Order: sequence, then C-alpha cells, then structure tokens
Amino acid sequence: MSEYALQVTGLRKTFGEFAAVDDVSFAVRPGGSLAIVGESGSGKTTTARMIVGLERPTAGSLAFDGAPRSRSRLKRARQIQMVFQDPYSSLDRRQKVSDCIAEALHLHSPLRGAEFAARVNELMDMVGLDERQGRSLPKALSGGQRQRVAIARALAASPKILVMDEAVAALDVSIQAQILTLLAGIRRETGVTLLFITHDLAVVPHICDDILVMQHGRVVEKGPVDAVLDEPADPYTRRLLAAIPRPGWVPTRASAAS
Repeated sequence: MSEYALQVTGLRKTFGEFAAVDDVSFAVRPGGSLAIVGESGSGKTTTARMIVGLERPTAGSLAFDGAPRSRSRLKRARQIQMVFQDPYSSLDRRQKVSDCIAEALHLHSPLRGAEFAARVNELMDMVGLDERQGRSLPKALSGGQRQRVAIARALAASPKILVMDEAVAALDVSIQAQILTLLAGIRRETGVTLLFITHDLAVVPHICDDILVMQHGRVVEKGPVDAVLDEPADPYTRRLLAAIPRPGWVPTRASAAS
C-alpha cells in the first residue's frame, strides 16, 4: 500500500485565460481527513471536481494509492465518491430510498440475494436510516435525512476516498453536528479517507486532521488543523476565522470535542 491514499501534484485548471486552480499540491494518508477551505471562487470545488473526474485538469497529476487515476469510470468510482451540497437534486425523486442505495450497490458489488439485501440494510443502518425511511421517497425526508441517503449511496461503492462538497452547508447547526458525528463514526468504522470541502472553518475541527486554505485558486496555508486554526500565518486565514458568526467558538480540536 502507498504512503498516501491521494496525492495531488501541481494541479491546474484554466477556463480561457482564467486560472480557477493554480499549482495546487497536497497529499492525504489512508484513513486521514483533509479540509479544503475557502470562500466562493477560491477554487476548492473545482479542485474536488478534478479529483473525482468531473473536470479534466489543464496540468498536474493525481495518484490514488500511488497509482495514476484509472481511466475506467467504474473503477474510478470505486476509488472515490462525492457527496454534494444539495442531496435532493442528486437523488431520483421517484425512487424509494432503499432502491436508490440498492441500485448503487448492484453496480459496484458482486453480492446478490440475501447477502445483497443484508448489505443494503447495513448501509442504511450505518447512516441512521430505518426501514420506514427506506420505503420513503426523498420528498418525505428532511434535508439531513436526504444527506444520509446520499452518504449511504456513496458508501455502497466501498470507496477508498469520500469527498464531501459543502455537504453540511445547507443544514441548520444542530443537523450539521449530527452529520459530522456520523461521518466521524463512518471514518473510524470503515477507514475511508475523507476530503471535506467547505467555506465554514467552524465545522473543520469536528471532522478533519489537516487543513488546506485556498484563495483565488492557490494554496495560501496548510497544515494540522489545530496548528493552523490556533495560529494562522496567512492574513486570509485570519479573516476567515474572524468571520465565523458563532459566539464563544474556540478553534481547537479539544474544544470541538467538548
């Protein structure tokens, strides 16, 4: 096994003369968790989309477990899965929750029959969904429950890397906390590597080990979460911290766990 689950080197994406992402490099160890943070237009989501294959890099390289990203879409999907900000738009509104998860599992797993059904139930249980919710359509669920469905569907591929693109941004604070706790538990249980894309520094200590801060397509600061948030070196990171609208928030892992 490679030292890194994901290694990004000199990644660049241009649209005409505009560089949305410019010379971005980082690496994440197996089972690790990295937050990519920045305001709208910072290049964080474009970076994520290149990693999962939704955008083609203009330059740079990507390696998974030490090997270049597979050209096979199915194999690439088994390496890495993405959960988006709005689960309702990414789910089939006419499809029951259990069928949605089963469809993804059927594509990525050799299981059939009783073992297949058991795995669908296991995935639902892993994200905190019950049988009644499994029989429901997405419109009958809350935003937090829909996001749980999206996470279960992504996990059906047994990915090595799970990318969360602003996946708690549309949820209220109490539901955010539930989803973050869920993700931390899934990471411990499965060993999946987590890439967490967010504009909100306040959620980062709850879920991530390391942080990378982007501005105008470039990396301005990176390192362990506690070190960067306790003593940010870049003025942009300090501005992001100052903008957190949560009284009493202290940016340390210890305070996040309390």
